[in-house]
Amino acid sequence: MADFTNGFWDWYIVTLTLLGVIGCGVLLYSQSKVKVAKTAEGKIDTTGHVWDEDLTELNTPMPRWWMWMFYITIIFGLAYFVLYPGLGTYAGTLGWKSTGQYEGELQQADADFGPLFAKYQKQDLQAVAADPQAHAIGERLFLTYCAQCHGSDARGNKGFPNLTDRDWLFGGAPQTIKETIMHGRVGAMPPMGAAVGGDKDVEAVAHYVLSLSNSTHDPIKAVFGKDKFGACMACHGADGKGNQMLGAPNLTDKIWLFGGSAETIKETINKGRTTTMPAFADFLGEAKVHVLAAYVWSLSNDPKQPAPAIPADPPVADTK
Repeated sequence: MADFTNGFWDWYIVTLTLLGVIGCGVLLYSQSKVKVAKTAEGKIDTTGHVWDEDLTELNTPMPRWWMWMFYITIIFGLAYFVLYPGLGTYAGTLGWKSTGQYEGELQQADADFGPLFAKYQKQDLQAVAADPQAHAIGERLFLTYCAQCHGSDARGNKGFPNLTDRDWLFGGAPQTIKETIMHGRVGAMPPMGAAVGGDKDVEAVAHYVLSLSNSTHDPIKAVFGKDKFGACMACHGADGKGNQMLGAPNLTDKIWLFGGSAETIKETINKGRTTTMPAFADFLGEAKVHVLAAYVWSLSNDPKQPAPAIPADPPVADTK
């Protein structure tokens, strides 16, 4: 990469840019001096191109107003290169930077909306979720930062959890949701094919897993898979209800993160799964995350009703 950051390439870009702009000016000037050919009768000559029998292209010069607009554009371009960055590493006399403008806009936004977010940060998450203005702000934050993975309707997609139900991998209490957004989550299921046995054993376990949620399955294979499921109990529990401390999903409902067909479950057992939600603490800050978490919690709860009884969530580990 050093070959592309030395001084040669800086001057290479500057030279090509200036030659392009100045070349346009020279070309325009040369064309403005061209004499228009006329016929013996004093009429403007044609280019010789004729369409539809009598539609003739005249060899007329460019309008003066158009040429002067072109000259003004060239002068404007040269003035821009003097004032703003555009010629290699030259920073411009005004010292303007896109990053500086961005940071200035962030500072202005913090000055305008910081007090509002600070007010909500002091409130309980359920109270924030019940506030119409906070709900609208949280929705905009969600559509900006979360909809790419979880969808604009928050119903998720393959590998990305549905946030509108009450099925949570790491816990759905308001504070846990906030911690999830703040610090992110990493969910990992290792490949278990070898631990379970051969292909037939993996298929049997897949059908046993389907039987836990009363999904369509082969009952005979499920019987053989029950004993082999012992390799999965450490994370999913003996009853298959999962473990939020580990982010291990509940296998007894019909909510599937990657799909609930026998083939998909076999693939999961053989190859494992890894999911990652990034942390937003540094990017958004706690005040904005507080409002966002309240909105996410409201997607599966009624803020105006008493909070549902939820078992105590496990301590924060590394989202739903």
